[in-house]
Amino acid sequence: MSEAARETSTELGIADIQTLLELLPHRYPFLMVDRIVEIDRDESCVGIKNVTANEPQFMGHFPDMPVFPGVLLIEGMAQTAGAICCRHIRADGRNTKQVFFMTIDKCKFRKPVTPGDQVRFHMTKLNQRRTMWWFRGEARVDGTLVAEAEISAMLVTE
Repeated sequence: MSEAARETSTELGIADIQTLLELLPHRYPFLMVDRIVEIDRDESCVGIKNVTANEPQFMGHFPDMPVFPGVLLIEGMAQTAGAICCRHIRADGRNTKQVFFMTIDKCKFRKPVTPGDQVRFHMTKLNQRRTMWWFRGEARVDGTLVAEAEISAMLVTE
């Protein structure tokens, strides 16, 4: 393990929007994470998404009663987990070329998310084998569970 990987593995961290833009290929309007406020190596993290009324999905989902699409909550979970995976790979001296979303399991939507809400994506690593990663995620608004899922992804490195 490289020195940078050892340092990263022993510290709690954060990732602001600039760091997320370096780690992930996503851009507005499809970047679903504004910041990661807690990172424990590649084991767990908490990302946040500030939901605002001027986001493009609310023009059609739904004009008279804006509800943040559930599939975008799952995408936010995946991006949050993907960012810490890419950060971990980078600390080991490699670069991520691509991240492929592989599976979604045990997905449940509990409550609607609306403009003005701040979603916190709580991601916990379940397993990792080579370039495959599995995470359990919970999306919470003011501490209330609004969605949950288990996801997996594959990272392609250089």
